[in-house]
Amino acid sequence: MDDAPEAFPYRCLPLNIANSHGWEILSTCGFEAVWNGGMAPEDVVIRADPGSKVEDVPQALFGQGTFTIHLPGLLRTPPGWNLYVSGAPNIFKDGVAPLAGIIETDWSPYSFTINWRLTRPHMPVRFEENEPVAHFFPIQREAVERFEPTFAPIGDDPHLKEMFEKWSASRDAFQRHVREHPPERPTDKWQKLYFRGLDPDGHCPVADHRVKLRVGEFDHAELTGQAVDAMKKPIAAEPREGSAIGKSSTTATLKYEWLLAIQEQQRALSAVASDVPRCRDITGEQFLDLFYAPSRPVILSGEIREWPACTLWSPKYLAEKIGNSVVQYQGGRTASGNFERHKEAHRSEIAFDTLMQIMEKEPGNGAYITAFNASFNSHLLETLQADTRNLDKYLTHSPDAVDGMMWIGPEGTFTPLHHDLTNNLFVQVVGRKKVIMAPANHLPNMYNDVHVFSRISDIDSADIDLDIHDKLKNVQFYELIVEPGDCLFIPVGWWHQVRALDFSVSITYTNFKWRNDFYKSYPQVE
Repeated sequence: MDDAPEAFPYRCLPLNIANSHGWEILSTCGFEAVWNGGMAPEDVVIRADPGSKVEDVPQALFGQGTFTIHLPGLLRTPPGWNLYVSGAPNIFKDGVAPLAGIIETDWSPYSFTINWRLTRPHMPVRFEENEPVAHFFPIQREAVERFEPTFAPIGDDPHLKEMFEKWSASRDAFQRHVREHPPERPTDKWQKLYFRGLDPDGHCPVADHRVKLRVGEFDHAELTGQAVDAMKKPIAAEPREGSAIGKSSTTATLKYEWLLAIQEQQRALSAVASDVPRCRDITGEQFLDLFYAPSRPVILSGEIREWPACTLWSPKYLAEKIGNSVVQYQGGRTASGNFERHKEAHRSEIAFDTLMQIMEKEPGNGAYITAFNASFNSHLLETLQADTRNLDKYLTHSPDAVDGMMWIGPEGTFTPLHHDLTNNLFVQVVGRKKVIMAPANHLPNMYNDVHVFSRISDIDSADIDLDIHDKLKNVQFYELIVEPGDCLFIPVGWWHQVRALDFSVSITYTNFKWRNDFYKSYPQVE
């Protein structure tokens, strides 16, 4: 959905609700399945990744191109509630399809299996470890049987007929207007009536219209006698009000979100405490006490005023200094909506002086030397080291290694919204950059989907629909212009995006005098 043009699928509320309507079961091992087209169980071969546990590996048991994944546990529901189990909704894999089943999990002491059928003979189908292999949600056992389906003329319900005809006419008028006056913002290309739960007169006829679901997380018992006791009782003894089963979230998660929100609200009470200040000539101890330890950003002015680089590092000077030495950069970025997430695919090499010519002629986000290329490009800073000075108040320096990671790019380069796993000192040597930041405490509101990235790549974009991404309304964003000679301290976890307003050279340092290895305990859960 993120990769679709204009994130179009997010406009489909039924699809969004279906995607979050239940829970996923993830594969406990990576494996590959191949079917030769025969009907016997042995006509399917499963090849598991090395090191996989025997009990985790799927098996071919039933023939007809199927294979079976065993669920290592029992799921329990309150009386009268079944589980519907199938593949994850709206996720497709070529060559294989999930089978669906409904299980009476309120009484059954038996485990159930997850089954898939291969559809393309001789084509290997790959499942990664932690890839969804099933999706389940509760349904009432007798609910579908209580319905009495029938056909009826729409005229039998005059109000329904009136509302439908009004909507149909308004839909035609809306689409005609869009064709004749194409909106600038993609979000203005759709009507949003159903999404907002409104009838054609603008009224909401129901009180429980949903634009999103928040299904409960599974609590994990400690690995003691509690784990044994937990297996003896239902996962959810009673459904909560307005829901079929489970709790709205774990108590711990709700408390964490509450606490983070309160901390930000309390910080906002003071303009001094919530601002990103600009300081000059502070000591290292003041920086530690006021900014580094409290994890508060600051712009340090004048710290590199003695650097020759501030006046020397033009594209022409850099090209002459580095010459045709081969450097690594990120290329082809404008052709990809997720260039930062897929950095490996954009890794390119070129003579440095040639790259400078390209950057001078072609402003924009197409070519950029970034921190991701730093290990290959260490010779850049080595060659230019005479033009810089040590920042001894804040940083340590190794005589055996080059400190810092360079960023060189034309006007228009852009780094999407993300957070880092280290504290960073971002030194702006040449040119200006616009930085938009948000406090780390806003994590629950930032639509963090993959690793350190947000589903929202550019908070400046006019295409953001706040009806869909309503949590952004709670976020305090700070917009900064980092001038040549400025050093911006970005604390670990703070969200930020960066756009170059001119040809720009920056250096990121992480070698602080104080502890900065928090990335080592970062949870590997993505």
